[in-house]
Amino acid sequence: MRYSPEALTAFVETVAAGSFSAAARRLRKSQSTISTSIANLEADLGFELFDRSARQPVLTAQGEQVLGYVQAILAASTRLDELAVSLTAQTEARLTFVLSDTLNPDVLEEMMKQFDARFPHTEFECLIGEEEDVIDLLQKERAQIGLTEARDSYPTDIGVTRLPVQTRMAIYVATTHPLAEQDDVQHDELHGWRELRLSTYLEREAEIARGPVWSAPNYLLLLSMAVQGFGWCVLPCALVNEFAAAKSLVRLNVPGWPRAIGIDLLWNKRSPPGVAGSWLRQYLQDAR
Repeated sequence: MRYSPEALTAFVETVAAGSFSAAARRLRKSQSTISTSIANLEADLGFELFDRSARQPVLTAQGEQVLGYVQAILAASTRLDELAVSLTAQTEARLTFVLSDTLNPDVLEEMMKQFDARFPHTEFECLIGEEEDVIDLLQKERAQIGLTEARDSYPTDIGVTRLPVQTRMAIYVATTHPLAEQDDVQHDELHGWRELRLSTYLEREAEIARGPVWSAPNYLLLLSMAVQGFGWCVLPCALVNEFAAAKSLVRLNVPGWPRAIGIDLLWNKRSPPGVAGSWLRQYLQDAR
């Protein structure tokens, strides 16, 4: 018996997201489409995968048994797609890379030099994006490769690998800001001053602010706002070292900061990267 790949994906995504509506948002489909796909899968299997009597769908005993098999089927399908791309050896005419400002500029510079030497005829487009915006661009197939701050979970159609490099983040203010005069700053003190916060284009659940907030969709713009003295901001240390003028920003001594964060490399499983994209993935996975 054949099962619809869309139904299998809808099932796994519903389990991961916790509800039909959340799965629909992740997969950019209507809730009715997700519900119908799962209902059709249940009809094909001959039993229910979810107990729908509660507020949120809960896996039945049969659903728990089926989950591992479905995940294995989808994983095998992804590997087959990637193998097919590799065997056809198709080099992209154009490759779009969504870059996070958390990537060390030195890594980016060397990567572009080597990419130019290996793929001189491939058009390379570099976009700047963070978090949900990166995932959105990949799902819409507007980009083939993306980087973002590491997170615990992703939609089932997004492939991910954790890079060996990390980035250090710290809290900065302009040298003219009143907080710059303090040797030590407690975290609660920050909320009395304006925070410059990352905010993606794609709507997401708003984080409750404990003080005044300005926001921007990327760290480089936040850095510019911080240099002008508009507030305090969490920024990648390497970005500050590369683009902030000497002595324009001060790193605050706040408990728990600076801190290291991981970086995830992402791609769309439905349209895996070709030769150039695969090289880029491998290069970043090997970067130290």
